[in-house]
Order: sequence, then structure tokens, then C-alpha cells
Amino acid sequence: RMEGYGYYRLPTGAEYRGSLWDGMFHGKGELLLPTGGSYRALWDRGVATQGKYAFADGLEYDEEKWRYCDGYDRRFYTEIRSGFKPPDIPQLTNLDPPKIIPEDCYDCGDGFYDPKTRVVVDYKRKFLRNADDDEHEWILRTCRKAWDIPAENEPKP
Repeated sequence: RMEGYGYYRLPTGAEYRGSLWDGMFHGKGELLLPTGGSYRALWDRGVATQGKYAFADGLEYDEEKWRYCDGYDRRFYTEIRSGFKPPDIPQLTNLDPPKIIPEDCYDCGDGFYDPKTRVVVDYKRKFLRNADDDEHEWILRTCRKAWDIPAENEPKP
């Protein structure tokens, strides 16, 4: 079994980097997720005893002091760090500029969703999952669509 310090890639695409003991995560280690986020933790026989999650943009999740998108402050994390853009330049996502969404698809946060096939693919177009009815409805109701981007007004002849 694996022991010592090492790297282990899971079938999901996540990668663990850290201490291993008897084939389990044990000691300090970090789980790097395919979405770009990471979870640093102290592990005990494969179970995280304490840890911290960081999103791909560097924002760390803190359950007790969470102030990001809390209902009162709706700024994106990049706006909190860098300030607002001028009023005529909208910021549609935390990623600026936002990902270009394929035609007739939705940006569901970890990739693109095609409502015709009900498939979610990551931003590099690799298959992630099939959406069930609940996720399908949630995406249609809440996520940014490819055709939401305002078109430029064309002058009248």
C-alpha cells in the first residue's frame, strides 16, 4: 500500500497531494479538484479532521465569517478584491471576462449545460454528468444563457 508523501489521481479527475499511510490520506494533504478548487486538510486514516476549501479564484470558504454573496453584498469576489468596473461595463460572472457560452447552452458554474441533451460538460468540453430533472429545472431558472448577452443596437437605415 502507498505510504509516505505522494500524489494520487482519483477516477473523478481530482488529485490528492500529501501524506499517505496504509493506502489512505493521513496527515497534511491537499485535494485538487478538476473545477480548480482545492481542499487543504489534516487527514486521519482517510477522513478530513479539519480543513479549508478554496475556490478556483482564491476565495476561501469560511462557514462562520462568510460574507461573500450574503444577500446584502451581491458583488463578485473579483469586484471585492479589485473594485467595480465603470457603469457602462457589466460584470456578468466572477470570471472577467466571462466564458463564452456555446449557442443554446447555459453556464452552470462548473461547465456548460445543453438542455437538449441534458449533459453538463466542463469548460474544456469534457463530459461531467447527465442532469436529472431537478438540476435541469434549476439551471433553466437560474443560470446565464448564451443568448443573455445583449446585442449591440444596430443603427436604423
